[in-house]
Parts: sequence; structure tokens; C-alpha cells
Amino acid sequence: MTKSPPESESRRLEGLWSGDFGCAYTERNAAAGLGREQFWRDLLAEIEVTTVLEVGCNVGANLRWLAELLEPRNVYGVDVNEDALARVRRSLEGVNALFGTARELPFRDRFFDLTFTTGVLIHVSPSALPLAMAELVRSSGRYVLCGEYYAEEPVEVPYHGETGALFKRDFGRLYLELFPELALLRQGFLGREDGWDDVTWWLFERT
Repeated sequence: MTKSPPESESRRLEGLWSGDFGCAYTERNAAAGLGREQFWRDLLAEIEVTTVLEVGCNVGANLRWLAELLEPRNVYGVDVNEDALARVRRSLEGVNALFGTARELPFRDRFFDLTFTTGVLIHVSPSALPLAMAELVRSSGRYVLCGEYYAEEPVEVPYHGETGALFKRDFGRLYLELFPELALLRQGFLGREDGWDDVTWWLFERT
């Protein structure tokens, strides 16, 4: 499950997102997250969370709300794009914005109460996906949240002129197949009217 993926494909995608392609994404999504407050308020009213990590935080569309609901010093974001991280550091005082890859997170086991991705695992190559998911599970002491584009079966989708850069699948099912220590607590859908990009989400808890 945690066998190292082909390094060349992982490096290719990380280079894509850390370079001009990723910076263009950052510009397109500079105002992302404006309608997401209610989701985070509702979620954190139901589960007990003190520390949280977002993998692939970009400009902080989710971190901004988490920093209002939690202590900013307990809110962490990881990304490979330095321009996006710089924006987080400028706009969200006290939040920890760190460079890092999904397949090698710089945290000890079970360091966070909640780890999550939204619209990030879709951009991880299928060969690297189990390792990235394992890192999210390893770093979480209790909850894992996944919000991604859904498809019943794995399918690649062309993305802004790039191939091999966006993959849809049933991420919730894959989490449960790979990590028997997880139990599904809740599942839902967030549309564009909610401030999201039509993502299906799953919340898991360690059993």
C-alpha cells in the first residue's frame, strides 16, 4: 500500500503545480472560499478538533475560516507552490503555511486531530495516490476529511491543456479499502452555490 510510486511522475506533477501552471491556478482561485464559512462552522460544531492540517492549501480558502474557528497557531497548511504559501502568510497571521508534498508530510504520526484535502487528490497520479492518502491517515490522530471530484470508476479528465493532471474516482471507497482503521461518519456534496466546485466529501474517524 505504501510502496514508493515512480519518482519521475511524482516529480513531474509537483513541478507542474509549483511552477507557472500552479501560479496560474493560484491567480484563478484568489477569491476562492468566500462561501465556505457555513460548512466549516457546521463541521466543527459536530466534531472535537483543536489541531488541523490541510494538504494542498493553496491561497488559504479553507484555512481562513479554520483560523477564525480555532487558534491560528493550531492551523497548518502544506503546499508545493511558494507563491500560494506567501499569500497565506501575508493574509492569515499566525497560521502555519509550510512547503511540503502530499507523499511526504513533515509531521510526526497522529500530530493533528483532523487532516484533509479538498480538490487535491484529484491531481495526484494514481501510482502516488495510496502513499498520499497513507500520509494523511498517518498524520491524523482522529479524523480524515476528503473533498474531491467523484466518479464511480477511475477516469482521467483533461485539465487546462495538460494530460495526466486530473483523475476522478470514488475516493471515499478507496479510503475504506486501503485503511480498515477508518470508519465513515458522514458524506455529502458541496456545489458552486456553496462556495465549492461540485465536490463530494467524506468524513472518516479512526475506529
